[in-house]
Amino acid sequence: MKNKPWEIEKIIEVARQLKATGSTPGSTGERIAAAFVLNRMDYLPDCYSDAVEAWDRLDLEWQQYVRIVKEDYMYLIEAE
Repeated sequence: MKNKPWEIEKIIEVARQLKATGSTPGSTGERIAAAFVLNRMDYLPDCYSDAVEAWDRLDLEWQQYVRIVKEDYMYLIEAE
């Protein structure tokens, strides 16, 4: 995963962890981003029962990273 912003690499890593085990030591924002990448709202942190509230928790930069991962890097998550 070279030449990608660290944020994208982190979202991919956290998404892989969630997909494999259902848990992650990732931060709240990383976990929210990964949940949206995986389209699994059940992976949102417990304090976010509303998807819109969780999406709004991410800033515009991280929302864009979610879009980039979904468009260009899902193969790195689905291969696991």
